[in-house]
Amino acid sequence: MDTELLKTFLEVTKTRHFGRAADNLYLTQSAVSFRIRQLESQLGNPLFSRQRGNVHLTAAGERLQPYAEAILQTWGRAKQDVALTDSLNTQLAIGASPLFWEFDGISDWINHIYANMPGLALRLESVKREGMAKRLFDQSIDLFITSEPPKIENLNVRKVRDYQLQLVTNKSNCCLHDTRDIPLVFLDWGTRFSVEHSRIAELQRTPIMHTHSVKMALDYILANAGVGYLPSPVVESAKKRGLLHVVKDAPVMDQSLYLVWREDNEKEDLINALVEVPFKNVTENNG
Repeated sequence: MDTELLKTFLEVTKTRHFGRAADNLYLTQSAVSFRIRQLESQLGNPLFSRQRGNVHLTAAGERLQPYAEAILQTWGRAKQDVALTDSLNTQLAIGASPLFWEFDGISDWINHIYANMPGLALRLESVKREGMAKRLFDQSIDLFITSEPPKIENLNVRKVRDYQLQLVTNKSNCCLHDTRDIPLVFLDWGTRFSVEHSRIAELQRTPIMHTHSVKMALDYILANAGVGYLPSPVVESAKKRGLLHVVKDAPVMDQSLYLVWREDNEKEDLINALVEVPFKNVTENNG
C-alpha cells in the first residue's frame, strides 16, 4: 500500500476538509480527491461521507484510522532503523504526553542518556495518555513516560522521579479561600488528579482554561490573575523569581513519573541500560 495515500487520508480526517488538507499537503484539491478514491478502491469501501461543507468519516473510515496511524508510525521508525550507521547503530523510541516533555530535567536526562550510551539514536514522540499501552504492544514505541502506569500484565514499570502538583497563582500571600474569585486554570493531569481536584470545594467552578499543555497553563497564570495546579518541576524557577506563589493552605498532590516497557521487547538489554540512567529529582536540579 502507498503510504502517501494513508497520509492523505489522515490529513482529511484531521481537517474534515479536502481543500485544507490539500493546502497542508502542498497538493491540489483534485490530487487529494484522487488519492482518497484510490484508497477507497483498494479497500472496497467509502471512507468519507461527502456532503457540502460536511466531510466526516464513514464507519469504514473510523475503523481504518487507528491502522493508518500505526502503519505510518511503524514505517517511519523502520526507515530510521534501516538508515542507522556505524556511529548510530541502535534506535529506541520513547513516548510521553506532551506535558511531560515540558518538565525541567527531561532534557538533562536525555543528554545524560546520550553521554552514557554512545551509538544510540532516540526517537521522542508525543503520545496521548490513553494510547500509550497500545503503542507499546504494536511496537511503535519501546517505552513511555507516565504518571499513571497501566495495570496490564507483561509490562515492566520503574519509578524514576517524585514530584508534586501545587496550587499556584501570581498573587502573593493567597490562601485557599481567596481563590474563589480568581479565574481557574485546569491542567488535565489524569483520572486520579481529577478526582482529588473535585474534592476541593473552593475550586468547583467552570475553568477559564482547560488544557493538556503545561506551558499554556503556566503562561496564562503568569500573565493573568489565574490559579491552578501545576507540577513542581515546571513552576520551580518562576517561584524562585517571585513570579508565582503557592496557595498557602491548599492540598499538595504527590505524584511520580514512571518508565513503562514490554517484558518481551527485543531491545531489553538496551532498555535496561537506559532505565539505569539517573533521572534527577527537582530538589537535585534546583537545590
